[in-house]
Amino acid sequence: MEIFTNVPLWAALFAIFFAQFVKIPIHFLVSRKIDFALFTSTGGMPSSHSAAVTALTTAVGYEEGVNSTMFAISTIFAVIVMFDATGVRFQAGQQAIIINQLRADLHNFFEQTKDWTHKREEEKIEELKTLLGHKPIEVFFGAITGILISVIIYSVIH
Repeated sequence: MEIFTNVPLWAALFAIFFAQFVKIPIHFLVSRKIDFALFTSTGGMPSSHSAAVTALTTAVGYEEGVNSTMFAISTIFAVIVMFDATGVRFQAGQQAIIINQLRADLHNFFEQTKDWTHKREEEKIEELKTLLGHKPIEVFFGAITGILISVIIYSVIH
């Protein structure tokens, strides 16, 4: 099966796995808390989105050459993904923080004016996820991670 010999695909998948895994020890170094949920979460250092698209682009560069159409497509795809990770997704996370605060304030208001203590947990509203996007530094280190992963893979196989 040819899919098993598709190095750009496997480099990108490995970059996602590696970037998600390395979030756990990085978080531990910063907070002294182990949080295995980071392995499946969005956001955080490094950006697995950036790692994936730069690993893919670097591998395509090795396979097809940097003057190929596939490299151009992959590069533009990577730029769009990384721009989105720092722009739209980061801003959505910032909006979620504000919305969660508004909801908490509204909840406190209702708690003071109505009998909320008799509400079931199912009736309470779940908070929006605030860690959606990445800071530019997280995208940068995700990109470096992806590039290094492909460079290492191609250094080993060639």
